[in-house]
Amino acid sequence: MSIKEGSTEAPIRHAIKWQDDDFYDMAAIEQELTRVFDICHGCRRCFNLCDSFPKLFDLIDESETGELDSVSSKDYKPVVDACTLCDMCFMTKCPYVPPHEFDLDFPHLMLRYRAAEHRAGDTGFMIRQLTATDRNGALAGKVAPLANWASAKSNALTRVPLEAIAGVHRDASLPAFHSQSFEARARSAPPEVAADAPAASRKAVLYATCFVNYNNPLIGISAQGILAKNGVQTEVVYPGCCGMPQFEQGDLGDVAARARHVAIEMSTWIDSGHTVVALTPSCALMLKFEWPLLLPDDDQVAKLAAATMDITEYIVDIARTEGLAPGLAPLDGGVALHFACHAQAQNMGPKAADMLRLIPDIDLQVIERCSGHGGSWGILKENFDTAIKVGTPAARQVVKSEKKYVASECPLAGEHLLQTMTRLDAADIPDRSPHPVELLAKAYGLNS
Repeated sequence: MSIKEGSTEAPIRHAIKWQDDDFYDMAAIEQELTRVFDICHGCRRCFNLCDSFPKLFDLIDESETGELDSVSSKDYKPVVDACTLCDMCFMTKCPYVPPHEFDLDFPHLMLRYRAAEHRAGDTGFMIRQLTATDRNGALAGKVAPLANWASAKSNALTRVPLEAIAGVHRDASLPAFHSQSFEARARSAPPEVAADAPAASRKAVLYATCFVNYNNPLIGISAQGILAKNGVQTEVVYPGCCGMPQFEQGDLGDVAARARHVAIEMSTWIDSGHTVVALTPSCALMLKFEWPLLLPDDDQVAKLAAATMDITEYIVDIARTEGLAPGLAPLDGGVALHFACHAQAQNMGPKAADMLRLIPDIDLQVIERCSGHGGSWGILKENFDTAIKVGTPAARQVVKSEKKYVASECPLAGEHLLQTMTRLDAADIPDRSPHPVELLAKAYGLNS
């Protein structure tokens, strides 16, 4: 059989065999890294996606032979560490993903390496503490003003020690905390549902996500308000974090436990006709795609994946199926919309852009370059400057667009873009980066 240059078939992903001992065999992992890296070296289509590929290609180009055969596998770790698991190489660039015979899945190979490191006890104590999102959100929410004072970039009194102790770069923007979670707000002040609206037959359960629940309830309030105006009965449920931060560290047993717990909690809602709507793309990606790959034989996880939609995807589906309720007004100043990596990785199309185009006379520019942030990766001292560098092309496009709003479905990516814009000495940088549903709510007059 001849080897094809690239695959013309839809990409598929194999189940993650994290419960097999062979999965953690570092010698086998390094052998597979060598095979994959040699293919990447011969292709180089991903040179401008993230810092993993420049590190890999520099490693090869600066070696004795200029080929991978003179690179030690012991030098692979910086390439692995630079991967943010954004999935863009797999989803948008690589011609050799399965079912191609080369069977190349770069992000999940990086994940396997990290899982082996985690099993060996090599995951740092501080990164585990920083990414304990539910614990941190609940505790910080009790003292939100103090927590936000301590985490402010301008506070050298606290940020310098935080950098020294926890490895968080002193200039990295950190999300604020709120004293009342989105889940609590939804219970205390649910919006009135329009009974005569087009989508009045729909029911949805909003998976709050740790970020919306503790750090930006306005995303959830906006989503719930939009759906209520369109007749959708909603419930806000948050059984716990999706585990994306632990997934990035290779703690796959922890992620699988979270998946089982959330899937069981959501099962009753799904059985009663509710669609599960995730409010941030990273969490939607976990529920839809990563959890079923971790637990391919779990019927509850499979049921949850089939019932889950991203919030922008869900609103666009209402618009195309029943039609949106009237009342949208134009937004002045235009929108630069960052197409977040984990929204792209859901393979659903640019749903945030489709949603914003429902606003009359919208002036919209879509930015498809990486923001550079990469979740908890981008705030660390050793990665922050690289995150700024990777995000600079996207920030330049935003500056050039001269739009009033800089939006992203990934709240951390949006804020990182604003921070990168300050390095470009841009004028009129917005105070914050809204989620696109916040802008749709604004167009409805819901959070003016």
